[in-house]
Amino acid sequence: MKRFSALLAAAILGSLLTLGAYQYFVKPEQPVTVQYVSGTPVSRIALTKDENGNTVPLDFTAVAEKVTPTVVHIKSTQKSTKTQPQYIDPFRDFFGPRNFGPSQSSGSGVIINASGYIVTNNHVVQDADVVEVTLSDNRTFKAEVIGTDPDTDLAVVKINQSNLPFLSFVDSDQSKVGEWVLAVGNPFNLNSTVTAGIISAKGRNIDIINRNNGEGNTAIESFIQTDAAINPGNSGGALVNLSGGLLGINTAIASPTGAYSGYGFAVPSNIVSKIVEDLIKYGTVQRGWLGVTITSVNSQLVKQYDLEVSEGALVTGFADKSSAKDAGIKEQDVVVKIDNAPIKTSAALIEMVGRHRPGDKLMITVNRKGKEITVPVVLKNRDGEVTVVKPEDKPVQAALGVELEDLDAKTLKQLELTNGVRVKSLGNGKISKYTDIREGFIITRVNEEPVKSVKEFNEIIKKKKPGELVILTGTYEDFPREFNYAFRM
Repeated sequence: MKRFSALLAAAILGSLLTLGAYQYFVKPEQPVTVQYVSGTPVSRIALTKDENGNTVPLDFTAVAEKVTPTVVHIKSTQKSTKTQPQYIDPFRDFFGPRNFGPSQSSGSGVIINASGYIVTNNHVVQDADVVEVTLSDNRTFKAEVIGTDPDTDLAVVKINQSNLPFLSFVDSDQSKVGEWVLAVGNPFNLNSTVTAGIISAKGRNIDIINRNNGEGNTAIESFIQTDAAINPGNSGGALVNLSGGLLGINTAIASPTGAYSGYGFAVPSNIVSKIVEDLIKYGTVQRGWLGVTITSVNSQLVKQYDLEVSEGALVTGFADKSSAKDAGIKEQDVVVKIDNAPIKTSAALIEMVGRHRPGDKLMITVNRKGKEITVPVVLKNRDGEVTVVKPEDKPVQAALGVELEDLDAKTLKQLELTNGVRVKSLGNGKISKYTDIREGFIITRVNEEPVKSVKEFNEIIKKKKPGELVILTGTYEDFPREFNYAFRM
């Protein structure tokens, strides 16, 4: 018993010694405390402000109800995509098989006044023989194409109806990155679809219009970028703010799959309104031209040209009859302002000039070797004049999607020809749509009528009636035999 008591006492003493040593040599773990920092709590509900400045939950229902009846579904039909050629085409194997049957495409449009005028994309109605418009209440009407503008990918069509609901334009310059917007359209033929997002960026140039139009560099691209879901079929639909004002016309997406992947692009309303007004009033777009070649300033150009600014549009060259050159603007000038509006990129310059007509005067501020100079510039049209272009004066090549050039006597002699004009470039239009003509083709006759100049070609084509068959006869320099290409006006 004494032995057991001694062992127990020794055990207790050892435990006490161990515990004392631990307390002495090892610091006990401190208790965990939670500290609260004062601040504004983050709501799980998106908020906005009402007209009185009060914070209220964000609600899209009223805007959707207002906008949906103004957005229409457009179906375009081309009776044939190619006219059967009157010869064996040696280039067919290089360019692929051709389709001779009817084809259809669809998209969206926005009613912009009560009388039935509708704005959409040019690529929705381009070369269509029949255009049908379906309203949100499922009524369908045949539409007339009032005018198109490939350079902005915009078009205006009209239906014979009145008292229609419509959207009014708002100032797209006042929109801000981060602002809530809605996209309304008919993606994948799903009528009256509304999606929400924000403005992700402004002034985007993605070069999609020039790529689709073929040769040339005349497109006006300064898109509003949004993450509101836009898909095929949304083309021509509305991008609106939370007041239901028309901010832009949805036009394109950037996607590796062809479907929405987070990036949609809309033509700003300030461009749309000007194009629409021109097409309705004049029948063709009245576009003012500076006549300059420009590029956006970047760090490489700053170093290369020893520029004093890091933003703006660098002038690198001039076209013939340039209004900018005539006014005193020089190469390596950097355009930094137009009418006191800042110009940070070439896209911004193109957009600003594209809002004006021939004869308009702009105050253009350039940075020249570190010094700002403001120059008054009167815009001209493509022909170097300041007059309004009438529809009947518009070169017919633009409607056909072709640019022609005269041939000099030396070239004609080398080709053993007495007359002809050469196809300089091809874009979107009846010729590229309905035939397999290549650039460089030399047109010698139109419906067996000899062609000696571009002017003569224009005069012959102007006399052709809608639906009339046109046969272009000619040859290629690298394939010297006669070809016939046929299409209908």
